[in-house]
Parts: sequence; C-alpha cells; structure tokens
Amino acid sequence: MREAGRDGSSSAGRRARWGMALVRGRSMLPLLRPGDRLLVAYRRPVRPGAVVVARFSDGTVAVKRATQRRTTRADDPGWWLLSDNPAEGVDSRHRGVVAETDVLAVAIARIWPRPRRLRPAVPD
Repeated sequence: MREAGRDGSSSAGRRARWGMALVRGRSMLPLLRPGDRLLVAYRRPVRPGAVVVARFSDGTVAVKRATQRRTTRADDPGWWLLSDNPAEGVDSRHRGVVAETDVLAVAIARIWPRPRRLRPAVPD
C-alpha cells in the first residue's frame, strides 16, 4: 500500500490519507478477485461489514471483512476479521482477534479492473 494523497480538510489530525491495496489470493471471492486494486482510506473508522486491510500478528497484511468488535487477549480493542470465501485463506478463525491498531485501512472502492464502490455488508 502506498499513500497517494490527502483530502482538503484544514485540520492535520482529521485529514484522510488515501492509498492503494492489491488483492492477492481467493479469500475474498466473489466480491474481490486476485489482482483487483482497491482505493483505501487510512484513519477512517471501521464499521462491521467493512472490507479492511489489516496486519495479523505474524506480520501478514491481508484484505478481510471486519465482522465484530472484540478485545484482544490483553483486553485491548480489536476486530474479528473473516474471509468472504471461508474455504480459502487465513483469517481470525486461525489467528484470533486483530488489534484495532493493526487494522491499517478501510477499502472504499475497487478501482481496477471493474470499478465499484465497496459498501459494508450487513453482518450475519
């Protein structure tokens, strides 16, 4: 992911930072396919159902769906992250809760190859 620009707000603490993420693997099928490029926003609040870019405890950075707020083993706030395609990839079922500070960005839209805004899915 790379930072691509900033919005025009006047407060430095409120500026959204934008970047791009590349989808690898089949864990987010059918919504996202390997090779899809996403527009992501840093410093954006995460809501249940949102597609996010997160770092798991082993350092792996992945695109997953945030499903529930939970607490980590250290009682810090975190998120339960799942794949849309549970037969593929690794998610919180394998690695546990991801600390809120390790949720790096929220995906706003797929920008290539089939541009589409990504709206949060309604959690089950």
